[in-house]
Amino acid sequence: MLSLRPLTRTPLRLTNIYPPCRHYTTPPPSTPPPAPALLLKLRTDLKTALKAKDTPRLAVLRALLAEITNAAKTSSPLTSDLQLLALLRKRAAASQAARLEFRAAGREDLVAAEEKQGMVLDEYAGSVETVGVGEVEGVVEEVVREMRGGGAGKVGLGEVMKRLFAVGGGLEGKAVERGVVAQVVREVLAKP
Repeated sequence: MLSLRPLTRTPLRLTNIYPPCRHYTTPPPSTPPPAPALLLKLRTDLKTALKAKDTPRLAVLRALLAEITNAAKTSSPLTSDLQLLALLRKRAAASQAARLEFRAAGREDLVAAEEKQGMVLDEYAGSVETVGVGEVEGVVEEVVREMRGGGAGKVGLGEVMKRLFAVGGGLEGKAVERGVVAQVVREVLAKP
């Protein structure tokens, strides 16, 4: 026969229902910076190219967005239009090199395809607004004049670049390429 034992109940404790946990006050998650305008334009143009079945533009946009996505997973994601401009110029240089190799190999069909893709890359690279060389020259000449007048002795490229891009500097936060600025600084420093 079956023996029926009386059911014993274990007392209910709050720790059984709600395991102990510590609640720490943490700051709310910071909102990520807004996406660069060029990135938003690339994404909308991808949709437009899909609808229009524009294969050269579609190939370029897919490749660019893939590179941007891969860069987002690294320690230095692309977060500004200038970084995207550098990527566009790098891709345009690679396209130019491929075009020359295809031409040397006699593959005119691939040359034509690369030319179309190069035109698309140049179109997007031209849409990024950067500070003009004339304005950069003016700011650099002013900073160099101040540094030479302050009795700093020989003024070097590094000191001028630091002062230009420092907080309160003439080019702080402006859309300007450092390579262009470095070239202008070298030219200005070469002048007596």
